[in-house]
Amino acid sequence: MNKILLIIKREYLTRVRKRSFIIMSLIGPVLMAGMFVIPIWLATRQSEKRTIRVLDESGYFINQVTDQPNIEFIYIQSDISEAKKELNSEGAYGLLYIPDIDINDPAGITFFCDKNPSLEVIDNIQRILRSRIEDVRLERSEISKEFIESLKSDLTINSINISESGEKASSAGIATVVGYISSLLIYFFILFYGIQVLRGVTEEKTSRIVEIIISSVKPFQLMTGKILGIGAVGITQFAIWVILGTGLTSVIGYFIGADKMAAAGDSSAIPAQASPDPGLMNELLASIGTVNLPLIFIAFLFYFIGAYILYGALFAAIGAAVDSDADAQQFQWPVTIPLIISIIVLAAVLKEPDGSLAFWMSIIPLFSPIVMMMRLPFHVPAWELYLSMGLLIAGSVFTIWLAGRIYR
Repeated sequence: MNKILLIIKREYLTRVRKRSFIIMSLIGPVLMAGMFVIPIWLATRQSEKRTIRVLDESGYFINQVTDQPNIEFIYIQSDISEAKKELNSEGAYGLLYIPDIDINDPAGITFFCDKNPSLEVIDNIQRILRSRIEDVRLERSEISKEFIESLKSDLTINSINISESGEKASSAGIATVVGYISSLLIYFFILFYGIQVLRGVTEEKTSRIVEIIISSVKPFQLMTGKILGIGAVGITQFAIWVILGTGLTSVIGYFIGADKMAAAGDSSAIPAQASPDPGLMNELLASIGTVNLPLIFIAFLFYFIGAYILYGALFAAIGAAVDSDADAQQFQWPVTIPLIISIIVLAAVLKEPDGSLAFWMSIIPLFSPIVMMMRLPFHVPAWELYLSMGLLIAGSVFTIWLAGRIYR
């Protein structure tokens, strides 16, 4: 046991002292924060406002289509040929030409621009014109728009799980999000640090260090220490990423919000428009409460570590069997294929979490860490979870022993 601890200590300290580890530990949180903040910023930023000149010969749209947050309409009275010549007058983005159309077959509407218009502009124009055409058709049919709206009905189905402990609300949306995040984290962790194990074993073989090490420790001890040592490095770096990434995301989110309030000019108007809906927030918190988060967290740690040990041993076995980095890259595909298959079948597992495919994929050790984390938020029976964990432990021990035999 002391020899294994010494190997773990050596592998851990050797890697955490490298500049690459320090740099990636600092860059990783920035990238993680960017993954969350940039999409939110892009979704909330205001698009550039476009001015569009409208030549309406039908008369259906004049003074009926109002300006939008990112589009301003200027109606003109002119000939189409003259309007084309003055395409960009008054700083206009383009010209929308509406001929004398048949409201039941509105063909011939054309948008003229001196460059390829953006999809956002075209989609907005189509949506606005389509809405106006529908209103005209309703007026002619003597059916009011209010009557059509009154026929629509909001329907929500409450989902309740019934078990021996009683009834409990459930949320498929929150369960899906939790399952996907957990599965993807395990996938990327295995892929990144498992390959590090492979490279570490290959480097020792090519530098002949292994001959000296094997003379003092058993192959099983060496494999166990190397896999656990590199795994500890990965967990350390992952913890740094989570802590710093969460802090950066909170700080950046705060300043983005502050900038928006400053740009608005009137901070008193912001809460009425931007404050979250209390009912929606309560519904979200209630949905999160439907997932057994303590169980998810414990199972995530188990599969997180167990999957790394299993695949780390497989990558180590490849490193022990080959003689060069080129061969190692070629033979790592058979190990990564089960990981890729696990990610591919997540969609099928999501459709039927209790199906036979989901059951067997969550039991077989090569697939279970990723697939079981997708199933867990949907309340997996306890005996299936224990069976999956037991087989993963047995598979991990067997692969370490196999890697040690190949190393010998």
